Amino acid sequence: MLHSWDAAAVRTAEEPLLAAGVPLMARASFGLATHVARALRDLRGRVGGARAVLLVGSGNNGGDTLHAGALLARRGVAVTAVLTSVRVHAGGLEALRQAHGRVLTVDDAADHPLPAPVVDAVARADVVLDGLLGIGGRGGVRGPGARLVALVAGVDPRPLVVAVDVPSGVGVDDGTRSGAVLDADRTVTFGAYKPALLLPPASAAAGRVELVDIGLRPDGPPAVVRLEEDDVAALWPVPGVDSQKYRRGVLGVVAGSARYPGAAVLAVAGAVRAGVGMVRYLGAAGPQVLAAHPEAVVGEGRVQGWVVGPGVAPDDRAQAARVRAVLARGVRHDEPVVVDAGGLDLLPDRLPPHVVLTPHAGELATLLAARGEHVERADVEAAPLAHARRAHDLTGATVLLKGGTTVVVGPHGAAYAQADGPAWLATAGAGDVLGGVLGAVLAGRAADATADPTLPAALAAAAALVHGRAAHRANPGGPVAAGDVADAVPVVVAGLVRG
Repeated sequence: MLHSWDAAAVRTAEEPLLAAGVPLMARASFGLATHVARALRDLRGRVGGARAVLLVGSGNNGGDTLHAGALLARRGVAVTAVLTSVRVHAGGLEALRQAHGRVLTVDDAADHPLPAPVVDAVARADVVLDGLLGIGGRGGVRGPGARLVALVAGVDPRPLVVAVDVPSGVGVDDGTRSGAVLDADRTVTFGAYKPALLLPPASAAAGRVELVDIGLRPDGPPAVVRLEEDDVAALWPVPGVDSQKYRRGVLGVVAGSARYPGAAVLAVAGAVRAGVGMVRYLGAAGPQVLAAHPEAVVGEGRVQGWVVGPGVAPDDRAQAARVRAVLARGVRHDEPVVVDAGGLDLLPDRLPPHVVLTPHAGELATLLAARGEHVERADVEAAPLAHARRAHDLTGATVLLKGGTTVVVGPHGAAYAQADGPAWLATAGAGDVLGGVLGAVLAGRAADATADPTLPAALAAAAALVHGRAAHRANPGGPVAAGDVADAVPVVVAGLVRG
């Protein structure tokens, strides 16, 4: 599991180490230089003779960058530091000069063009180190730094960009990005992951993330986590030798309509392929469901969990009535419920955490607007974590916000960010399959999910991981259809639970 901590927690963890004289900057800069040297070797076949440009701000992030530049210069790299402020880390600057690095300064005047030596150095660079802003930065890069960001972004071919700790200008704690941000190919982060490296949209600016251990041990719960394979293996319901279909979980599915029967078929497919003990289907798409999945049962009966809403049309009164009844039953009888698509328009005022809402950004904006929030889809996309948290606060439910990176928020601050699927997964019906997969997991662990209010969020993140991996498995590197994703789920689950 990848854990991330916010800037305040990182600083708190640094304080006793600094007081004890632990050389955190030396450790960070050595790790940074090592990763950059490795990248140069991969890029050019050797380190010596490469050209590096350091974009240096006024804080400790700039100091890390300068010290790393000095280490690279001693390995034969031609290093040019571009300073954006008269305030600069004195020790780092002296170290770079002692290693015969070149130092240039950018004028703070907004209307002054960048000096020709700076433009030339960036144009000829093999690698650019972004040390403009660290975890203390707020908002996008401004002033001369913004002009440097634009310069690097416009170079063709662009040099390899390595962000120092975090890409400059991103919202370190909330994953937002506004103003000038230099997208990195790699980020070398120190001591602990920061939320921005896991959360959209900022995580797209980080590229591949490398963690340097500098001895930091943050206290308290992490701000945002990302599940990995071993975590899913521990969460997934696996049958024992004495299992039978009812013990493995029976999932009720209220989905589809005469207009959208495919949503019901795909939701049932996700549940069946994920390993649920039985699916009971309620709705008008029974013939289509049985044609595709003869193992499903049409009609009411005993269930441990529900999926409601995929393909439920706004004017389908019968299905809407079923969705409302299931939501009431889920609250009253402690049965987990996954609510998607049309079901999101039928929510009561308050829900328990074992009800999991699975909107995309537009649906979440509509949900929040219905509760008096002035929110558009673009607002949700700009700050997914904040809006998912707001939806959890307003409804009480666990919220899984679908997207290129799926964000899950549950009670007590639990937040997950899963980036497991390819861009090809943005296709019609994929969300229906995800609903079925998640419903199967919740039904299989229904008693646990209702007893532990934080567990549904973890199970939702696990379902997102399996769903994303299944898309990769269905057609690596190419387009996928929702049904193909469902078909790939059993192999992915088998690979995870076998370890």
